[in-house]
Amino acid sequence: MPLDIFTPPLRTTGHTLKIRPYHSDDEQNLCQLIAAFRLSLAQLRDQPLTLDLGAAGEELSGYLEKSFPIYVAETAPGTLVGYLVCRVDGDVAWAESLYVAPEYRRQGVGSSLYIAAEQLAQQLGGDTLYNWVDPNNHTIIRFLRQRGYTVLNLIELRRASPGEKTPHKINVGTNEFDCH
Repeated sequence: MPLDIFTPPLRTTGHTLKIRPYHSDDEQNLCQLIAAFRLSLAQLRDQPLTLDLGAAGEELSGYLEKSFPIYVAETAPGTLVGYLVCRVDGDVAWAESLYVAPEYRRQGVGSSLYIAAEQLAQQLGGDTLYNWVDPNNHTIIRFLRQRGYTVLNLIELRRASPGEKTPHKINVGTNEFDCH
């Protein structure tokens, strides 16, 4: 894992941002952020909105059991404003999830977290960090494009679950798909 990264003071608060690996003391604060992330994904999919700290705790436990590297963005001791979870498959690193609290967006927090994850990919011998992205998450798509990322070569297809609505359409090349 990379060393701690410090950034210039943030515009809105003047706090210095510290990017560092997750510590067990972060559990409660990180679960809040994970729950908020899941809530934002539910909004993309027009699903019911519920802040579920229990599910966030289970998700964190799953990451820890699998030894996924987790980076947190901290503005003061114990004050987390974002996180990035990586999945490592051999010598390939994937950005599993990235979340920055809304009031800290567009201030370099996400980019600083990505720098840490990209350093991990390089340490593994890779030249890029891979990403799975919801096609309706225009925010992360714009963020990744600004960082030089582009579509590799795949889309994920599945059948809708019984009763599941597909409220969106997405075009891939000349094909149009219902999107969940």
